[in-house]
Amino acid sequence: MTEQASTIVTRVWNYCNVLRDDGMSYGDYLEQLTYLLFLKMDYENVIQLGKATSIPETYNWASLRDLSGDDLENQYRQILTNLGQGSGLIPVIFRKAQNKIQDPAKLERLVDLIDGETWIGLDIDIKGEIYEGLLEKNAQDTKSGAGQYFTPRPLIKAIVDVMRPTPGQTICDPACGTGGFLLGAHDYIANNNPLDRDQWQHLNHDALSGWEIVDNTARLCVMNLYLRGIGVNGGSSPIHVADSLAAHPGKYFDMVLTNPPFGKKSSVTFVTESGEIRRETQNIVRDDFWVSTSNKQLNFVQHVRSILEQNGRAAVVVPDNVLFEGGAGEVLRRRLLNECDVHTLIRLPTGIFYAQGVKANVLFFDRKPASETPWTKQLWIYDFRTNINLTLKTNTLKREDLDEFVQCYNPENRHERNATWSTENPEGRWRVFDYDELVARDKANLDITWLRDDSLENSDNLPDPDVLAREIMEELKVALEQFSSIVEELDKGE
Repeated sequence: MTEQASTIVTRVWNYCNVLRDDGMSYGDYLEQLTYLLFLKMDYENVIQLGKATSIPETYNWASLRDLSGDDLENQYRQILTNLGQGSGLIPVIFRKAQNKIQDPAKLERLVDLIDGETWIGLDIDIKGEIYEGLLEKNAQDTKSGAGQYFTPRPLIKAIVDVMRPTPGQTICDPACGTGGFLLGAHDYIANNNPLDRDQWQHLNHDALSGWEIVDNTARLCVMNLYLRGIGVNGGSSPIHVADSLAAHPGKYFDMVLTNPPFGKKSSVTFVTESGEIRRETQNIVRDDFWVSTSNKQLNFVQHVRSILEQNGRAAVVVPDNVLFEGGAGEVLRRRLLNECDVHTLIRLPTGIFYAQGVKANVLFFDRKPASETPWTKQLWIYDFRTNINLTLKTNTLKREDLDEFVQCYNPENRHERNATWSTENPEGRWRVFDYDELVARDKANLDITWLRDDSLENSDNLPDPDVLAREIMEELKVALEQFSSIVEELDKGE
């Protein structure tokens, strides 16, 4: 982060400490910042650049400036209520918005704080950095659970660097969180290609699509994109607030980059006759899916395949259970290996996600047309987990940590690769497995490792106790979910 961006982040974020005395969380504070920042920047666009706006004068930034006390609070509430109605980018930001600042004097101080900065004068990258810095600070608040919506940016950059999106392509994230993958793809295209006017128009208004089921997260994502010039001219929002698994969107994409939510089953919420709210595990049944299951991660992999164009490419972050789970998991893996070109897998280390204890991987595959022979010929696996010890604070993931993987992937021509593992070099992290080897494994298990784990031989190398505890908890969750699925199937058979 640049010094200028860091200074503004610190100044804006420090005021959160005052508001926390009123019981506000980091997430609540970031929400209020988002509303006010959007109003201020929209007003600057109108006054300084003469741009049109969809926000009526009654509810613009100027309507807040000279108010205080109850008058300020009432006006702010009216703005949040009225701008959240209708459709388009603005209603996505203000959808179900509420004022969480209890003290009008503190709201006035926050308005003054934002009004004192000319945001439109900041470089677009600086504005993006500031907001990304705020999102990361929010993700670090582990109690709020916001970390589940924030994928480590160095990982996103490495994935985008090997996927190499190009001008004119359509890119989707069906579980977009705060928009990291979409922004990573946008920045890659913008920084690596000389774009003409039409290409810029496509990139900023047509190329990117995302789905996010949580209102609060969707508004942070839209704001993150808006700060980079994406969707700034009004119109439809690039982000849809909906459950992407509910149905096929009716359109297809050249590339899908996504990190779906971990550890949750697909479920439906309903109200009983007595008025009690319950959630019930639900198998997702779709004609375009290979197998019906309540496992959300398996469903997301199926969904990603279904929304890809023919020869479209995907990179999907998946937890370990997607690689080894039996039943629906085995059916999915065998179909995926047969009908898609599943060409690359990177095993990720623990300690890089804010949702700690998660063992995850990135699966790369291309959708292919019908064929009598399997499309997957070879699966290349990069083991970036064994003997890799990263943490969220003292030894954080950096983009250069993934340089070897990017080099091994060989994005210039992935069909020309060289393994680093051999019998002469058993410590090599990059190894290839043929299709026949993969399908011959029990349940077509893709959770493959070959490196000697030093932590098993030396107790000094064991992860911190809290990390071990979280890993055990995650594994128990997976086991319980599998048992629950078995019980549900047995109940259906009665």
